[in-house]
Amino acid sequence: MIKPGIPKGTRDFGPVVVRKRNYIFQTIRETFEVFGFQPLETPAMENLSTLTGKYGEEGDKLMFKVLNNGDIYTTAQHAKDNKELVAAVTEKALRYDLTIPFARYVVMNQHELALPFKRYQMQPVWRADKPQKGRYREFYQCDADVVGSNSLLNEVELLLIYDTVLTQLGMQGYELRINNRKILFGLAEVIGKTDLLTDITISIDKLDKIGADGVRKELQERGLTDSDIATIEKFLAIDGSSDEKLSQLKDLLQSSETALKGIEELSFVINSGYTSFNTAPIIDVTLARGLNYYTGMIVEVKAPASVKMGSIGGGGRYDDLTGLFGLKGISGVGISFGVDRIYDVLEELQLFPEAAQQSTKVLFLNLGEASARTAFGYMMQLREKGIAAEIFHENAKMDKQMKYADKRSIPYVIILGESELQENTMSIKNLTNRRQDKIGAAELLNYDF
Repeated sequence: MIKPGIPKGTRDFGPVVVRKRNYIFQTIRETFEVFGFQPLETPAMENLSTLTGKYGEEGDKLMFKVLNNGDIYTTAQHAKDNKELVAAVTEKALRYDLTIPFARYVVMNQHELALPFKRYQMQPVWRADKPQKGRYREFYQCDADVVGSNSLLNEVELLLIYDTVLTQLGMQGYELRINNRKILFGLAEVIGKTDLLTDITISIDKLDKIGADGVRKELQERGLTDSDIATIEKFLAIDGSSDEKLSQLKDLLQSSETALKGIEELSFVINSGYTSFNTAPIIDVTLARGLNYYTGMIVEVKAPASVKMGSIGGGGRYDDLTGLFGLKGISGVGISFGVDRIYDVLEELQLFPEAAQQSTKVLFLNLGEASARTAFGYMMQLREKGIAAEIFHENAKMDKQMKYADKRSIPYVIILGESELQENTMSIKNLTNRRQDKIGAAELLNYDF
């Protein structure tokens, strides 16, 4: 007999968990819709060539590749080198994120789309990562992107989406951290190492994980001199208010026009004055986000400090993502919600409302044929009114039926015994406060459940 199990880094979701997750999805989806974004879905699998090289060296390693159909062993035997071997064995991979598939979709449908195109997408992605708390191999992302517009108002609106959703979810103490990749490119320009930009950003992005000494060691291993590293460390030490940070950045990177442009863009987003945030964005010069396609503002959302979780969302500006597929000059900017991590935060902080944890609200007890037949009609009336109701599936002892309601966390049971049927009444028991009311059958639809 095979012992049942599931792959590491994946999970089953029972009814209670699914309802809570749906509460998060609904909150995000409604916000996306209110902000004018349109829904989109793409396949779980993409061609390997579509995904490879878009997420940096580490991202390529974490892709789940899908074996080709047919006799791959025979085909692999004829491969001349490792590249041919990989092509013989696999040509597809599970999507790593939703952004690259979105860029591919835009290119394939460019003549049908009205630009700017604002889309949201809520689907699972897969990464061959080491499973740990808050890190899974299969998880959902909820993305919102705008392509075909260079306006920084898009950045402001996307930050507002984060602010709106997390406020509605009741999450207090989260941090909305932003930076600009032009500033990071300018840093590489100042030290004369633009060819090592990716190496620098990947190392900087690990600051929280490996510390300053770890970053210094990585930078040395990647070929940077002590003088280069000293400038980078001075950059990472920038602190103070937003205006103070912007001023320090100008002083340090004034020789780079690219950096000054990034500072100007960051200043606009912080000081636009178009609206006010419930939680103001914070400039974080250590934020790098090691994905190669970001070119402007980058953002990361940190969970409240009381929860050891880290990032629960992120994104940024990409000026030519579709250029990877031959469509040049289409600018875009997007964000992503880490729903699985947001779930864990809300669960730990006990922020899920009671309504998000409840399914059936009313259970009619089954006390015999006459009782069940009458109860069924009342049950359908409640359903037509939008109240979730059900009837116990069989005529069983009342104790068994009450235990079922308790185990299902059903707050109300309705009793239609012989006396209730004769009097055309019903007894409604509130299992939360143990109060019991007896009402006329005609009053059912007006009862305050």
